[in-house]
Amino acid sequence: MTSLRSPLLLSAVLLACAPVWAQAPAADRGFDTCLNSLRAPASAAGVRDAAFTQFTQGLVPDMTVIDKLNYQPEFRTAIWDYLAGLVDGQRVDEGLAMLKQHADTLARVQARYGVDPATVVAVWGVESNYGQTFGTSPLVQSLGTLSCYGRRQGYFRTELFAALRILQAGHIAPERLVGSWAGAFGHTQFMPSTFERLAVDFDGDGRADLMDSAPDALASTANYLARAGWQSDQPWGFEVKLPRGFNTSNEGRRTKRTMGDWAARGVTRVDGSPLPTSVGAAGLLTPAGATGPAFLVLRNFDAIYSYNASESYGLAIAHLSDRLRGGGPFVTPWPTDDPGLSRAERRELQTLLILRGHDIGEVDGMLGERSRVAIRAEQQRLGHEASGRGGQKLLKALRGG
Repeated sequence: MTSLRSPLLLSAVLLACAPVWAQAPAADRGFDTCLNSLRAPASAAGVRDAAFTQFTQGLVPDMTVIDKLNYQPEFRTAIWDYLAGLVDGQRVDEGLAMLKQHADTLARVQARYGVDPATVVAVWGVESNYGQTFGTSPLVQSLGTLSCYGRRQGYFRTELFAALRILQAGHIAPERLVGSWAGAFGHTQFMPSTFERLAVDFDGDGRADLMDSAPDALASTANYLARAGWQSDQPWGFEVKLPRGFNTSNEGRRTKRTMGDWAARGVTRVDGSPLPTSVGAAGLLTPAGATGPAFLVLRNFDAIYSYNASESYGLAIAHLSDRLRGGGPFVTPWPTDDPGLSRAERRELQTLLILRGHDIGEVDGMLGERSRVAIRAEQQRLGHEASGRGGQKLLKALRGG
């Protein structure tokens, strides 16, 4: 998902933007034609013609965003790998530190919006690693490219026009409007249209600043969740135990049943205790099938899900929020004999690959293509399936030499 500054003179803006565009490949005529075709609908959406020219002049496409659009880890990565990297000991420890550091702000946020500190901080942790990873893609370039190529062009055009209105209004300087490849920016990664609707000035300095003000970002996130239907007296959900042979077909997040209905079908809390009677209707989430962890998810999970329409993503935030409240890992193991790696373990794996002579680039905990090539080579050497996936089996084998 998804800072107020004085408007800049045109010359200053162009000087600021020039280095960004100069790094991109040569201009694409088809892209220029597409951009020009967006001038009229942008005007109808409130972007002045002069501003459209100002902020798109010299713009060239970044085609790498199309590859990223077609490969999104929350939809393709095994759930145990996805969560192992997002909800690890390091993120829990850092989140606990953020809860303490921002305790006063978070208490005021909860009083105003009704969203508890652990949930707000969990969103912050998953979205930007507590402000450590904002993304470096210039939003106008990324959104301009996505507006002209690939799927969902209509959606990205709406976000492009919102980004141009943000620049037009002087909320943020062009060189600061950077974020994810998909157009989200700031501590809690608001999309531009979400910024326009829901960003708030919580620190009282007269501007809603999601880039440089943690209080504004935390309050804006709580405002988002409150508008999405957050219920302060309800949990997001909880892990449950299904009876043997339970039929999970036709069940899901949106198929809500009362706790009485679930209890009548033999569902209990994961420790075997009865389901609570004081919470609302819930849907059954089984992200790895009936043999893996199962969850009853309530309306608050839907609010989290709306932040980024992925159940894996929603579960990551929900689980991290529980860990920040002192909860432990899921009780039911994932149905795999090769669990995923934490970020620290991924860095260790990369270091061991380098020691074996593989050129994988920087040790960053991100298992990109060069790391996957090295992983496949080591898997072949060890007689493992050459999947290119880094898991516990490979890490343990390389630790042993």
